[in-house]
Amino acid sequence: MVLTPQGLRAFGRPLPCSIGRAGITTTKREGDHATPTGLHRITGLWYRPDRLARPAPWARGIGPGDLWCDDPTHPFYNHHSRAPLAASHEKLRRADPLYDLILTTDWNWPRATPGAGSAIFLHQWRRPGYGTEGCIALSRRDLIWLARRARPGTTLSIPASSSLKYPENPA
Repeated sequence: MVLTPQGLRAFGRPLPCSIGRAGITTTKREGDHATPTGLHRITGLWYRPDRLARPAPWARGIGPGDLWCDDPTHPFYNHHSRAPLAASHEKLRRADPLYDLILTTDWNWPRATPGAGSAIFLHQWRRPGYGTEGCIALSRRDLIWLARRARPGTTLSIPASSSLKYPENPA
Protein backbone atom coordinates (compact mmCIF):
# COMPACT_ATOMS: atom_id res chain seq x y z
CA MET A 1 0.00 0.00 0.00
CA VAL A 2 1.24 3.47 -0.85
CA LEU A 3 -0.20 6.85 0.06
CA THR A 4 -0.30 9.11 -2.99
CA PRO A 5 -1.71 12.62 -3.54
CA GLN A 6 -4.76 10.88 -5.04
CA GLY A 7 -5.34 8.59 -2.06
CA LEU A 8 -4.22 5.16 -0.90
CA ARG A 9 -3.15 2.73 -3.62
CA ALA A 10 -3.71 -0.79 -2.31
CA PHE A 11 -3.63 -4.13 -4.07
CA GLY A 12 -3.83 -2.45 -7.49
CA ARG A 13 -6.76 -0.24 -6.60
CA PRO A 14 -6.94 3.48 -5.76
CA LEU A 15 -8.88 4.18 -2.56
CA PRO A 16 -9.95 7.71 -1.61
CA CYS A 17 -8.79 8.49 1.91
CA SER A 18 -8.24 11.16 4.51
CA ILE A 19 -5.05 11.76 6.48
CA GLY A 20 -4.14 13.83 9.51
CA ARG A 21 -5.62 17.31 9.32
CA ALA A 22 -2.10 18.77 9.77
CA GLY A 23 -0.88 16.78 6.75
CA ILE A 24 2.21 14.57 6.53
CA THR A 25 5.16 14.90 8.91
CA THR A 26 8.66 13.53 9.25
CA THR A 27 8.71 14.52 12.94
CA LYS A 28 5.57 12.97 14.43
CA ARG A 29 4.61 14.02 17.97
CA GLU A 30 1.70 13.01 20.18
CA GLY A 31 -1.32 15.21 19.46
CA ASP A 32 0.10 17.00 16.39
CA HIS A 33 -2.76 15.82 14.09
CA ALA A 34 -0.23 14.73 11.44
CA THR A 35 0.28 11.43 9.63
CA PRO A 36 3.85 10.11 9.95
CA THR A 37 5.98 9.38 6.91
CA GLY A 38 7.85 6.13 6.53
CA LEU A 39 7.45 2.48 5.73
CA HIS A 40 4.98 1.01 8.19
CA ARG A 41 3.55 -2.47 8.58
CA ILE A 42 0.08 -3.68 9.45
CA THR A 43 0.20 -5.31 12.89
CA GLY A 44 -3.41 -5.98 13.77
CA LEU A 45 -7.00 -6.09 12.60
CA TRP A 46 -9.79 -5.28 15.06
CA TYR A 47 -13.53 -5.24 14.41
CA ARG A 48 -16.84 -4.76 16.22
CA PRO A 49 -18.50 -8.21 16.16
CA ASP A 50 -21.81 -6.64 17.19
CA ARG A 51 -21.76 -4.48 14.03
CA LEU A 52 -19.74 -6.38 11.40
CA ALA A 53 -18.97 -9.89 10.28
CA ARG A 54 -15.37 -10.97 10.88
CA PRO A 55 -13.54 -9.49 7.87
CA ALA A 56 -10.63 -11.95 7.97
CA PRO A 57 -9.71 -15.03 10.02
CA TRP A 58 -6.99 -13.17 11.94
CA ALA A 59 -9.29 -10.29 13.04
CA ARG A 60 -9.83 -9.75 16.78
CA GLY A 61 -13.16 -8.65 18.19
CA ILE A 62 -13.38 -5.30 20.01
CA GLY A 63 -15.02 -5.64 23.39
CA PRO A 64 -16.28 -3.03 25.87
CA GLY A 65 -13.01 -2.99 27.82
CA ASP A 66 -10.61 -2.60 24.87
CA LEU A 67 -8.53 0.59 24.97
CA TRP A 68 -5.43 2.08 23.34
CA CYS A 69 -3.11 3.93 25.72
CA ASP A 70 -2.03 7.40 24.50
CA ASP A 71 -0.32 8.57 27.69
CA PRO A 72 3.41 9.01 26.92
CA THR A 73 4.29 8.56 30.61
CA HIS A 74 2.56 5.20 30.97
CA PRO A 75 4.25 1.79 30.40
CA PHE A 76 1.36 0.80 28.04
CA TYR A 77 1.90 3.87 25.82
CA ASN A 78 0.86 3.10 22.22
CA HIS A 79 -0.34 -0.39 23.11
CA HIS A 80 -3.65 -2.16 23.43
CA SER A 81 -4.88 -2.06 27.02
CA ARG A 82 -7.92 -3.16 28.94
CA ALA A 83 -10.20 -1.20 31.24
CA PRO A 84 -9.86 -0.03 33.87
CA LEU A 85 -6.90 2.15 32.94
CA ALA A 86 -6.33 5.43 34.79
CA ALA A 87 -3.89 6.71 32.13
CA SER A 88 -5.09 8.67 29.10
CA HIS A 89 -6.47 6.34 26.42
CA GLU A 90 -8.83 5.93 23.49
CA LYS A 91 -11.78 3.58 23.74
CA LEU A 92 -11.73 1.17 20.82
CA ARG A 93 -15.44 0.43 21.27
CA ARG A 94 -16.95 3.77 20.29
CA ALA A 95 -20.55 4.90 19.95
CA ASP A 96 -19.84 6.19 16.42
CA PRO A 97 -18.68 3.85 13.62
CA LEU A 98 -15.12 5.22 13.20
CA TYR A 99 -13.49 2.26 14.96
CA ASP A 100 -15.90 -0.49 13.87
CA LEU A 101 -12.92 -1.78 11.87
CA ILE A 102 -9.29 -0.88 12.60
CA LEU A 103 -6.02 -1.90 10.99
CA THR A 104 -3.21 -1.08 13.43
CA THR A 105 0.29 -0.14 12.29
CA ASP A 106 3.75 -0.48 13.74
CA TRP A 107 4.24 3.28 14.04
CA ASN A 108 6.19 3.77 17.30
CA TRP A 109 5.49 0.15 18.22
CA PRO A 110 6.29 -2.27 19.85
CA ARG A 111 8.92 -0.26 21.78
CA ALA A 112 7.22 3.11 21.98
CA THR A 113 9.24 6.29 22.33
CA PRO A 114 7.31 8.55 24.74
CA GLY A 115 5.65 11.43 22.90
CA ALA A 116 6.45 10.16 19.39
CA GLY A 117 2.80 9.49 18.58
CA SER A 118 0.33 6.71 19.16
CA ALA A 119 -2.67 4.99 17.60
CA ILE A 120 -1.80 5.43 13.93
CA PHE A 121 -4.61 3.32 12.51
CA LEU A 122 -6.46 2.81 9.26
CA HIS A 123 -10.12 3.29 10.15
CA GLN A 124 -13.44 4.55 8.81
CA TRP A 125 -13.72 8.23 7.92
CA ARG A 126 -16.30 10.68 9.23
CA ARG A 127 -16.86 11.85 5.67
CA PRO A 128 -14.70 12.38 2.57
CA GLY A 129 -12.10 15.10 3.00
CA TYR A 130 -12.40 15.37 6.79
CA GLY A 131 -8.92 15.20 8.32
CA THR A 132 -8.03 12.79 11.13
CA GLU A 133 -5.92 12.99 14.28
CA GLY A 134 -3.07 11.40 12.28
CA CYS A 135 -4.60 8.15 11.04
CA ILE A 136 -5.58 7.21 7.51
CA ALA A 137 -9.35 7.00 7.11
CA LEU A 138 -11.38 5.42 4.33
CA SER A 139 -15.01 4.78 3.47
CA ARG A 140 -16.54 1.80 5.27
CA ARG A 141 -16.86 -0.13 2.00
CA ASP A 142 -13.22 0.45 1.02
CA LEU A 143 -11.97 -0.30 4.53
CA ILE A 144 -13.78 -3.66 4.57
CA TRP A 145 -12.39 -4.42 1.11
CA LEU A 146 -8.88 -3.57 2.35
CA ALA A 147 -9.23 -5.58 5.58
CA ARG A 148 -10.14 -8.69 3.58
CA ARG A 149 -6.86 -8.43 1.65
CA ALA A 150 -4.32 -7.09 4.13
CA ARG A 151 -2.32 -9.45 6.31
CA PRO A 152 0.02 -8.93 9.25
CA GLY A 153 3.18 -7.40 7.80
CA THR A 154 1.49 -5.79 4.78
CA THR A 155 3.49 -2.64 4.12
CA LEU A 156 2.14 0.89 4.13
CA SER A 157 4.42 3.48 2.54
CA ILE A 158 3.82 7.12 3.39
CA PRO A 159 6.29 9.21 1.39
CA ALA A 160 7.22 12.69 2.60
CA SER A 161 6.11 13.96 -0.82
CA SER A 162 2.51 12.79 -0.30
CA SER A 163 -0.01 15.51 0.36
CA LEU A 164 -3.76 15.54 0.56
CA LYS A 165 -5.46 18.83 1.43
CA TYR A 166 -8.72 19.41 3.25
CA PRO A 167 -10.02 22.92 2.65
CA GLU A 168 -13.12 22.30 4.79
CA ASN A 169 -11.09 21.13 7.80
CA PRO A 170 -7.90 23.21 8.09
CA ALA A 171 -5.31 22.51 10.79
